[in-house]
Amino acid sequence: MTSKSAYIGGMTWGWTGVRGTWTGEQADRSMELMAERLQVNWTAIALGALQDHAHATEIKFREEPTVTDDEVRYAIDKAKDLGLNVCLKPVVNCADGTWRAHINFFDLDVPCEPKWSDWFASYTEFILHYARIAEATGCEMFCVGCEMVQTDRREHEWRELIAQVRTVYSGIVTYNCDKYQEGQVNWWDAVDVISSSGYYPIADWEEQLDRIEKVVTKFDKPFFFMEAGCPSREGSQHIPNDWGLPGAPSEEVQHKFYEAMFSSSDKRDWVGGFMLWDWPARLYEESAAAANDDYCMFGKKAEQTVREYYTAKIEQSSKEAAAK
Repeated sequence: MTSKSAYIGGMTWGWTGVRGTWTGEQADRSMELMAERLQVNWTAIALGALQDHAHATEIKFREEPTVTDDEVRYAIDKAKDLGLNVCLKPVVNCADGTWRAHINFFDLDVPCEPKWSDWFASYTEFILHYARIAEATGCEMFCVGCEMVQTDRREHEWRELIAQVRTVYSGIVTYNCDKYQEGQVNWWDAVDVISSSGYYPIADWEEQLDRIEKVVTKFDKPFFFMEAGCPSREGSQHIPNDWGLPGAPSEEVQHKFYEAMFSSSDKRDWVGGFMLWDWPARLYEESAAAANDDYCMFGKKAEQTVREYYTAKIEQSSKEAAAK
């Protein structure tokens, strides 16, 4: 997906994009360590903006706590200075804590009720704002949405949004569907690359990849996992998408999950890589890694697992590209 290497060996950085955290020494060091420790060639710079609740129709992306445009540009420039390819990933969240997958409205407009048309008007403004920044800063990829399960059926609106994005952004366009939803999106032909969230139980990877392969074959598009990962926590290998699961910290759980995910994916040449989840702008101290039970693998056993896998895959991909 780039001139040097088609393989995406990436990590998501900066989530959720809290204003005031993306610049300065701590942010710089975080991104430097990400590049150094994991040997990534890509990063997804991910920020969240809020609507009040799942049925609100205004996305307040210019307000706190969302990072400022200057912070977004700073983070992109920093990644570029480190030699990384960048996917800019603006994401909408609900201020009341409802997961964005539940944003939903009546299929038919009803007077005095919130409407899809109003929401998509605000969402389009939000996405186009960051698509322009992605173009101006030379981002190689732009993600138009993330895990918007209830919106996925609104095919006309998504096609129109993507068409508008292409009027202001000239790079690769993708959409990050949620886990298990790869076959529910009927408009994959409108994007350049299919991507999804790979939070699959450790024992289910072969089955899920079999299923996803049928979608990739049908639409004949490149594919990668825009998100994938597992907390370093007992039990998380079975429910890796549950960030609140009770359990004691466990580096071994995270390490084994990555080994299984990479091993299964390595058998499928259509899996074009990963943008793993996730690496915060404010890192914990490395001495506290063993007690940290979150997704970040800084200072944990899985750090080496990721580094070794990415190094091998990127080198292999570069050799294949050079031979063509």
